[in-house]
Amino acid sequence: MATFKAIRIDKAEKGTTAALTQFDDAELMDGDVTVAVEWSTVNYKDGLAVTGKSPVVRRFPMIAGIDFAGTVLESSHPSWKAGDKVVCNGWGMGETHLGAYAEKARVKGDWLVRLPDGISARDAMAIGTAGYTAMLSVLALEKHGLTPKDGPVVVTGAAGGVGSVAIALLSKLGYHVIASTGRTSEEAYLRELGATEIIDRNELSAPGKPLGKERWAGGIDSVGSTTLANLLAMTKYRGAIAACGLAAGMDLPASVAPFILRGVCLYGIDSVMCPLPERQKAWSRLATDLDRAKLGQMTQEIGLDQVIDTGAKVLAGQVRGRIVVKIA
Repeated sequence: MATFKAIRIDKAEKGTTAALTQFDDAELMDGDVTVAVEWSTVNYKDGLAVTGKSPVVRRFPMIAGIDFAGTVLESSHPSWKAGDKVVCNGWGMGETHLGAYAEKARVKGDWLVRLPDGISARDAMAIGTAGYTAMLSVLALEKHGLTPKDGPVVVTGAAGGVGSVAIALLSKLGYHVIASTGRTSEEAYLRELGATEIIDRNELSAPGKPLGKERWAGGIDSVGSTTLANLLAMTKYRGAIAACGLAAGMDLPASVAPFILRGVCLYGIDSVMCPLPERQKAWSRLATDLDRAKLGQMTQEIGLDQVIDTGAKVLAGQVRGRIVVKIA
């Protein structure tokens, strides 16, 4: 029976276990496209899965990993044929459907996006779900009508994956970017990505007033909790915040004041079940709007055997930027 390398998560007496092992072809789940996975990445959710710190995995055994780039091996889906280069992220991979930390994946063809011209499979995973989520957030702010002339924009969790790509995108589009980070030692890195100002996350992490001084026209938040509440309280009249993460918690200890007194909008960003046309638009914009040199600056490469340890470091806030995982 054919097997392939994969990071397998199993239910244990207490929690879960994760290990790099051989996985049986016969255990692959239903799908109409089989892909040779070439590259993946390590996201915050992947860290939760491989460490067992949060119950994100909902079936066992599970192959971890929520996104991949690779080449189609077999397809019965009308949109795809052997040899096509594809990207896949979300849709429950690594949670309810066998995921990306493997040499092979079988998925639904409707989940796939064609690799845009000019983006290699490695670059696609240097972007990964984090970068794609950052682009969805930028699109939400643009849909709101925000432009660089409206004023500064703030990015929280700035040294992380979402934050790093968001800064690079917004700065290239002409925005004055304020980067909020708990790692002030990364100031030079953040300025190289395009941040104009650096603020300590402590300015935003303590409980604040229902309304504060208007400081920014918009923002992208991957932190949640009190930080998001303070972002909203300091957003300018008719500004907008895109919320895409919960690193500090799922709660939102805010008031209605920013919404009813300043007309502030809060946009929720869902990367998992996002409709295909929006995914395609996001990846198309990433191909044109993300500076490849800056992407290279924020990216480091690891092997499949390093994923579990790296996942723990991501959760501990010890990793900056993006990580690509070479599968083969």
